[in-house]
Amino acid sequence: MKNNSHFLFDRHKRDVRVSLVLVLVVQLVLLTACATLHPEEAPAVVKERAHSGGSVVAFSQSGDLLASGGWEGTVRLWQLPQGREVRHWLAHSDSVNGIAFLESDREIVTAGYDGLLTRRAIDGQLLGQVRTPSPVTHMVADIKTDRLLTGHVDGSVRLWKAADFSLLKEQRLHQGAVKAVAIDSGTARYASSSADGTVVLWSEDAMPRQLETPPADAWTLAFSPDGETLSGGSWFRLYRWDLEDGTLTTITTEHRGIIKSIEYINDGNELATISRQTDSSVYFLDAESGEVRRRFQRHDLCGGDIAVSPGGRYLATTSDDASVRFWLLESDSEASE
Repeated sequence: MKNNSHFLFDRHKRDVRVSLVLVLVVQLVLLTACATLHPEEAPAVVKERAHSGGSVVAFSQSGDLLASGGWEGTVRLWQLPQGREVRHWLAHSDSVNGIAFLESDREIVTAGYDGLLTRRAIDGQLLGQVRTPSPVTHMVADIKTDRLLTGHVDGSVRLWKAADFSLLKEQRLHQGAVKAVAIDSGTARYASSSADGTVVLWSEDAMPRQLETPPADAWTLAFSPDGETLSGGSWFRLYRWDLEDGTLTTITTEHRGIIKSIEYINDGNELATISRQTDSSVYFLDAESGEVRRRFQRHDLCGGDIAVSPGGRYLATTSDDASVRFWLLESDSEASE
């Protein structure tokens, strides 16, 4: 009986080891299958430790320069396609929450959580600045209309003339901090979303109109190129408002966190997106269905911002992992066709 007990015990141990091996093999096969089914395009250039944490990225109008801003207030300029840093400067004492090229790429305007709007020459020389009454949470610029739009912690939005920072309009549209602002240059309309859950549409000569309230806060906003819809991003989903009647459509996506930044691309047929919190995925999504059209390598930590260059040659992202990443979306031969 003693020998038989040893035999049974040894056989049990072998069975356990075999079972563990089988489980590991199955898991490996499943992981490999997922990687095969959903390949992610690796970036052409990765700039590690570009910032203490990345907050914003923006391309020049020529498309061969990228400006990035970070939590520490630094702005860095990168030359493409190599991704070589050409210069940097400390623009703010807190996070950079908006950045844009102006004056045919000769100037850069930034907005920060320190409440400052700054304009600098491309070499970093300070040309002007104005202090706003409240920390800036988001800023966008429109070259065609010479406008800057800022959202603030106090729930207000401010419209500025980009050329000289003259204040054109100031409104407190929200009860909570503004999360995102957007400009539609074609119709001269503006939009903002807030931590209070509201999304508001307005223009310089019209009263604000509240759109249908989304099920969760909209963290990012973008007008469609035709001006007929406003898109937003939240937990797992895209939002799309019909601007004629203000009604909302909710679109499910493969993002598994907050869709933090979106940008219309490919004539408005797709959205470039990046997410954060429980996800850091980078996708090109079908603007109507939310289906993934193209997948890019995700960041190591939460996604911060995304931008596609004019003409669609480059993609850039930044993240809490402090990196700035570049993708070449089309080759020289494709760009010249």
